[in-house]
Amino acid sequence: MTSGVGILHGMKGTVIVLGGRSEIGLAVATRLAEGGASTVVLAARRSHELDAEEAALKAAGASTVARVEFDADDTGSHERVLGGIFAEHGPVGVVVTAFGILGDQGLAERDAAHALAVVHTDFTAHVSVLTQLANLARAQGHGELVVFSSVAGVRVRRANYVYGSAKAGLDGFASGLADALSGSGVRLVLVRPGFVVGKMTEGMSPAPFSSTPGAVADATVKALRRGRDVVWVPPVLRPVFFLMRLLPRAIWRRLPR
Repeated sequence: MTSGVGILHGMKGTVIVLGGRSEIGLAVATRLAEGGASTVVLAARRSHELDAEEAALKAAGASTVARVEFDADDTGSHERVLGGIFAEHGPVGVVVTAFGILGDQGLAERDAAHALAVVHTDFTAHVSVLTQLANLARAQGHGELVVFSSVAGVRVRRANYVYGSAKAGLDGFASGLADALSGSGVRLVLVRPGFVVGKMTEGMSPAPFSSTPGAVADATVKALRRGRDVVWVPPVLRPVFFLMRLLPRAIWRRLPR
């Protein structure tokens, strides 16, 4: 059994992964299925292509895996799509918002349209999705929302400031939403990973204290089990970034991604 699993036996409610082909999102859902979640909804573009993801979840113990067409960038569709998922597959236990893009920093510095595309997906679309999810979860009286921020947003670096600024905005929005949800029966878990070695970062040199999708998923499920609201992956990044905030700007701007 995977480390950190076997901890959510008896967990009730559907698991939704927004960004159904995300390595991290799928890893979290797999662990939740191994821990007792019976129904998983994978929401993504080209949802008909999610055969491998569905098979992995069923192998992990999910009895039902539904696929829903979902475009994070189409904010006008969010209310309809998310409302439909809650209505058809509720009650919902956990929603994992696992969509996002790194973008091309060099291109974003030259092309405003690309910079806007990164910010739209990594921040604006999340604001829309999380607002809708908060309303739906409040209405059912319970639920847990998992949001993936990044240490890139804790102090934005020159080397990836477009992506970092979007994550900084998401981190702030999610932190405020978590406070707004206090006492509602709905909880938001904010996950701040460092560099994650996976498909999204393929070809890039790993940064210090790198992790994997599996490690991020283990930490996320552990946080759900223990009722933690904020989790750093790996944990050492919390004190590291506390110290990094004190670095002079002249040094900070020379740091790599």
